[in-house]
Amino acid sequence: MRALIILFISLFLNRDTFFQKDNRASDQINTSVSFSVVGDLMCHSVQFKYAQVKEDSFNFNPVYSQIEKFLSKSDFTIGNLETVIAGNRYKYTGYPAFNSPEEYIKALADVGFDFLYTTNNHSLDRGEIGLKNTNEKIVINKMIPIGSFEKGKDTISIFEKNGIKFSLLAYTYGTNGFTLKDKSEFSLNYIDTNKIKKDIKIARSKQAEICIVYFHFGEEYSRKPSTFQKEIVKKSISYGADIILASHPHVLQPIEFFKNPSSKLDSGFVAYSLGNFFSNQKWRYSDAGMILNFELTKDQQTNKINLSKIDYIPTWVHKYSGVNKKEFIILPSNFKKFKYSETIQISKSDSLLIEQSYLDTKALIKKVEELSNYE
Repeated sequence: MRALIILFISLFLNRDTFFQKDNRASDQINTSVSFSVVGDLMCHSVQFKYAQVKEDSFNFNPVYSQIEKFLSKSDFTIGNLETVIAGNRYKYTGYPAFNSPEEYIKALADVGFDFLYTTNNHSLDRGEIGLKNTNEKIVINKMIPIGSFEKGKDTISIFEKNGIKFSLLAYTYGTNGFTLKDKSEFSLNYIDTNKIKKDIKIARSKQAEICIVYFHFGEEYSRKPSTFQKEIVKKSISYGADIILASHPHVLQPIEFFKNPSSKLDSGFVAYSLGNFFSNQKWRYSDAGMILNFELTKDQQTNKINLSKIDYIPTWVHKYSGVNKKEFIILPSNFKKFKYSETIQISKSDSLLIEQSYLDTKALIKKVEELSNYE
């Protein structure tokens, strides 16, 4: 098993040539690449208890049954893994120091995730062993960790689809006071403007046409970006960031568009917080998230790239007691457009909460509503 892990790590963490899905552009004049992005993927203790099948086996796949088709639709699906997979010998726990079953990772792979951000304030909840094991489990399940890495490895990777090259960079504001020793074999990225500037420059030197940057930052439960968030975003745009994605507040924050004259992309955007996607934080705003979808289209003659599509599916985390067991399930909150399975039990009070969540999201994410064909 150890040999297998070493093989995967050597192949995948050295990943400039990995994950090039059908990477040759066709003879068409225009080619496209599509992304779906979600916010925080958390695992409080009640979540893994609901998913428990036997004493030490779990099944998280039912959580995604109503939204899996949306996650697997795009070329690449990305989320923020806000837990670690240290192993059962370190005891499974929820807040404040997370450690989740490996089945949590497997379910994400099964429903279509390709990349997981692994630099956030909970990345070191089990120290270096948690960070290391999490990366290994992600790779074994044929996904890629972004933001944490084995020291000495090239951390700036370029991915390609249909002749469009992009980089994924990720940084966190902190790790809840936990730190790694200098001799640690693994590390992760913190928000450092000098490093961000340097990393974007390296990505460009490797021919990245689009730089997608993720930040784990902001004030928890605030629906407005902080001064710090705005400052980091402004500087990152000046360094050459094309698209900025973020989470940590556990609620949705606005999406704003910007123009960067030095970019190949006609219009960039920042999603200040994508909210919770899967969590036990069952109160207004924190029970809501979204699947943010966007598409980039390249004119192969001029090499210019357009943000050709951007839309979203608002989501709501449903928690209920079914006939046989207790369930967590992520639902599209616009139930007037998306029909749920008849086996899902939704009370009248829950219906009102779902509708409230949908209206909250729609009111906040106005710019995307204007530009998309979601409605």
